[in-house]
Amino acid sequence: MYALTVGFDLDMTLVDSRPGIAATYRALTARTGVPVDAELAVSRLGPPLRTEIAHWFPPEQVESAVRVYRELYPAYAIIPTVPLPGAREAIDAIRARGGRVLVVTSKIGRLAQLHLDHLGITVDELAGDLFAEQKATALREHDATHYVGDHVADMVAAAAAGVPGIGVATGPCSPDELRAAGADVVLDDLREFPAALDGMIQLALEQ
Repeated sequence: MYALTVGFDLDMTLVDSRPGIAATYRALTARTGVPVDAELAVSRLGPPLRTEIAHWFPPEQVESAVRVYRELYPAYAIIPTVPLPGAREAIDAIRARGGRVLVVTSKIGRLAQLHLDHLGITVDELAGDLFAEQKATALREHDATHYVGDHVADMVAAAAAGVPGIGVATGPCSPDELRAAGADVVLDDLREFPAALDGMIQLALEQ
């Protein structure tokens, strides 16, 4: 029997967190006095928070800025965040096929969980503070059969875990970039996911 376990990235894969993250960066600027271009920052979501913070703060201030950002995050980022089109239906499709759902994200786990709780999205496992090849550790640990993400680093993660990568063109990376990074399938958004999943399951069963 085919044991289905699908992992998802969070930001710009399952949820559109740009408004809330932009608000958090503006609050960070107000708190620290260091200007951050919030719109530019949210146009390139995917890499770890420290990577973005390092664009704006001198090296000796990065860790303190990360700490302040995470303190501000619950008050500014959770309520404005919404599910992306097809996200709930994608999870329902996995459940309907007897599968399990993982979220593997570069966001730290406690903040990712706040998003899931607020939106009423229930997953079987959540692994946070992981990026690119690091995500493969969690995917292997939880026996993922597929990984879905919007960033080229998510396709790197899938390849490192030895599972098919499903790209969704809802984040900063284009379909061509996702394919070049190794995506087995690229979707415009998660509304296309159930049909794509059925096709991939059938292919796996035939192999």
